Amino acid sequence: MSALEEARRLLSDITPLKTDCGRVCRGRCCRSLEGEETGMLLFPGEEDFYEDAEGWRILPAGRELLLICPGECDREARPLSCRIFPLMPLMGDAGGVTVRTDERARAVCPLVKQGKRGMDPAFVQAVLQAGELLMEEPAQRAFLQRRAEEQEELKALRKALTGS
Repeated sequence: MSALEEARRLLSDITPLKTDCGRVCRGRCCRSLEGEETGMLLFPGEEDFYEDAEGWRILPAGRELLLICPGECDREARPLSCRIFPLMPLMGDAGGVTVRTDERARAVCPLVKQGKRGMDPAFVQAVLQAGELLMEEPAQRAFLQRRAEEQEELKALRKALTGS
């Protein structure tokens, strides 16, 4: 089993809350805004899971691939980006893996106000374990490194715009 498959398996049945977190926000993370088409970035190799999936579309997004979902899906079909949301495993300063709130989630997810301490510790641990697995494969590691750079850019932009 690849690191990607194992990471997806680790996060198949666990969510940020012990209950359906979509009830808190009415599934805002699963809906595009009117007039916009949004989706989630696919981890390297993950596009294979969606080749013949009805209702799903894959679009180029710079160096990455963006999965546009039908707005509702079977939980087993969720891409890894959805499974880890609103968190992001990143390489820590000492070379290990750390888990932080995804900067992109700040505009969508009400759970980010409380941060990781407001989430199920088992979920946070599963995201950490998934990150550790992914860091072992060069393509996944490079993908997560690009996400870390993106997170820093978003953080700097937020600070420049809001002062916080």
